[in-house]
Amino acid sequence: MIGRRQRNATQHNVDNNNYTLVVGATGATGKHVVLQLLQQKQHVRAIARSKQRLLDTLNEISPNDASEEYADFLTVTEAAVLDLSDEELENLCSGCDACVSCLGHNMTFQGVFGKPRRLVTDAAKRICHAIETNQSKEKDSKIQMVKFILMGSDGVANPNGQDEKRTFGERFLVFLLRYLIPPHRDNEAAAAYISGKTDNPNLEWTVIRPTDLIDGSVTKYELLPRPPGSLFGDGVATRSNVAKSMVDMILTQSLWDEWKFKMPVLHDLN
Repeated sequence: MIGRRQRNATQHNVDNNNYTLVVGATGATGKHVVLQLLQQKQHVRAIARSKQRLLDTLNEISPNDASEEYADFLTVTEAAVLDLSDEELENLCSGCDACVSCLGHNMTFQGVFGKPRRLVTDAAKRICHAIETNQSKEKDSKIQMVKFILMGSDGVANPNGQDEKRTFGERFLVFLLRYLIPPHRDNEAAAAYISGKTDNPNLEWTVIRPTDLIDGSVTKYELLPRPPGSLFGDGVATRSNVAKSMVDMILTQSLWDEWKFKMPVLHDLN
């Protein structure tokens, strides 16, 4: 397939002075993003409702005592991202080379149908606004280019229309999801917003769309320009591999250049 890219042991261009903001840091994928960045000796600013929960989670998935080993590289802000003031969010984004959003809705009745219904979209908008506000204060010759990575889903079509046309059954299912399940509508709106961010050359983005998510350790993964099969399932994506793809893009400029301003689909290779 054209555009197929396999990834395993990626050579990173590691700079220990890099900073990354991770939103949704205690989530099922966000925790892996935080840990993998720390393992590369990257400075991480994490937004989490509970610092202790994040530290406990890192210790659970790390073979070592991650909370102590990487203490000098991790800063945790205890808050819900939408509760932060504009100034607080701008300060967190200031100096960051990349911002990663792994936010999602909890799969409970309250998480699916309660507020905030536009969590992913509103957070993406606020983060981008904070980045651009910081950039507006910088001199033209010193404006920092920032990478924004949004975790999406292969159930969300690329707004540019380049995905394969879905069958009638798939389009009907998406219609039902859009109007009956608020998180799906939120994910679509977030992808549409990010894909429309073309007016700022110093804010680059990608939306990574994993297939069916599962837990597991890091293995080989593949990035594709569009979903390879049916909306109803074609392969799986390990959450740690989704995190690895994000870390690879942050630390490997050639990979970032390949997928920036695009919405690659990720799935595991057997």
